[in-house]
Amino acid sequence: MPKTNEMDTGKRAIGKPILWAVLALPAAGMIAGLASGGAQPDSLLHPSGEFAARLMIVALMLTPLRMLFPNIRWLAWLARHRRSLGVGAFAYAALHTVLYIVDMETLRNILAEFWALGIWTGWAAMLIFLPLAATSNDSSTRRLGRSWKTLHQAVYAAAALTLAHWIFVHNNLGPALVHFLPLAALEAYRLQRALRSRGAATSPNPTG
Repeated sequence: MPKTNEMDTGKRAIGKPILWAVLALPAAGMIAGLASGGAQPDSLLHPSGEFAARLMIVALMLTPLRMLFPNIRWLAWLARHRRSLGVGAFAYAALHTVLYIVDMETLRNILAEFWALGIWTGWAAMLIFLPLAATSNDSSTRRLGRSWKTLHQAVYAAAALTLAHWIFVHNNLGPALVHFLPLAALEAYRLQRALRSRGAATSPNPTG
């Protein structure tokens, strides 16, 4: 058993840098484009925001997917690195925010459209992401205990705000729903399964 645990630990240690390298590739391309002058901040706003949303969605989908397919090893591997996906989502959201600020040029321009539905929802989602990213580490999980899970449930509010931001910034429902509907379906399955388990646990035992 100790050898198996050591092998698992070794695989995780190797796998995490590889995952981070893969997650960083799109950002590296965007930053290289900016540095070379081949891309402008406004042209990278949408792709950076999409990567943030996609990584958040994948991280949220992992638990219900593991319920549906408990024997798929690559899902189990991704689930072990779910926090890395969440931090990656925050990194792309931060890049998206920086690109927006640079593109808007002045604080006056930012404030002029702040209360538009597609804008303040994005800022609100980012505000929620900040404490989640800051506590996505082993030290915080130990220090916060049960409160850690309660805090990180706020990611669902961030997801709803991100969906609204996407829809109303682009005035286009289709692409946003293509990304978020699978998550909604899986979360509905997860909720149904939890309610069913709770009902089974509280129902009287007929043989008792």
